[in-house]
Amino acid sequence: MRKITDTPFLPTDVEIEKVSDTVSKIIAYPFESGYAVTLAHPLRRILMSSSKGFSPIAVRIAGVKHEFDSLRGMLEDVAVFIINLKNIGFKVRGTTESQIEVEYSFDGAKEIKAIDLNNSFVEVVNEDAHLATINSDCNLSFSIILQRGIGYVPSEEIRDLIPADYIPLDAFFSPVKKVIYDIEKMLVEDNPNYEKIIFTVETDGEITPVEAFKEAVSVMYSQMSVFNKVFDLSDVSLAETTEEPAEVKSLVQKIEDLNLSARSFNSLDRSGIKYLGELVLMSEAEVKNIKNLGKKSYDEISEKLESLGFPVDYTLPESIASTLRRKLEQLKA
Repeated sequence: MRKITDTPFLPTDVEIEKVSDTVSKIIAYPFESGYAVTLAHPLRRILMSSSKGFSPIAVRIAGVKHEFDSLRGMLEDVAVFIINLKNIGFKVRGTTESQIEVEYSFDGAKEIKAIDLNNSFVEVVNEDAHLATINSDCNLSFSIILQRGIGYVPSEEIRDLIPADYIPLDAFFSPVKKVIYDIEKMLVEDNPNYEKIIFTVETDGEITPVEAFKEAVSVMYSQMSVFNKVFDLSDVSLAETTEEPAEVKSLVQKIEDLNLSARSFNSLDRSGIKYLGELVLMSEAEVKNIKNLGKKSYDEISEKLESLGFPVDYTLPESIASTLRRKLEQLKA
């Protein structure tokens, strides 16, 4: 029979599955019907559009005047060299600056790959990417301006932001290559209409998928904070909802997972106590007065609570206790 509630169910679990260094799955559940897509779609958009990364925005090549020029001794035309450069992903190390300039010089016959651009300032993420092929008569000297940003900015909009002797480049800042989400139905108690979100996030290696996801969640909450200027959200602040206290997460552990004896478990179960947090919120007298709970069972439960860091009569901070009570009401609704 369907129950009437006055607040939406809050999801309780997040799992991270690392597929590779650049691909991870982030799984969250259970959501009430309709809530999964409501959250998944904007998170995907933010991941794709607002993830920060470094991109080359301009290049200066000694002896080259424009992007349609050529350089003696280099197999590729400058236009091809620029395309190859834009396909290289860069990590910037050891600085908090949003823009840096790096210089390179190559002499003699050589196939130049992305790995050859590694130095104390930058590290490439796709080391085998081809940049250029030069012969023994060529001296290839060039400078790159690397900029941190989000999204895509065409070269026309960059031209006025760089020195006149640099060639502007189309800038692709996002380190996120692909985001897919799937929504699956799942059973919660006797209700089969709850939902699970499975995000699959792929990056180019500049940042990890989990770092990109955390950044996207932060952006979502920062965008929502504009409503603080209109509404009094002091009692239900966005800051409180961004991260559930670790104590609350541990206290929603089910009693059946505590490895209690059958006698102790049955006493708690018959009294309707399903979660560790319910015991922690009780006073010593309340625990002792649980129906059919004998001294041996009380001693066992007391030892278990002590081992978990919540001895009988332990007093939770009120902010955590109130959050825990709300969580338990939702879980038992």
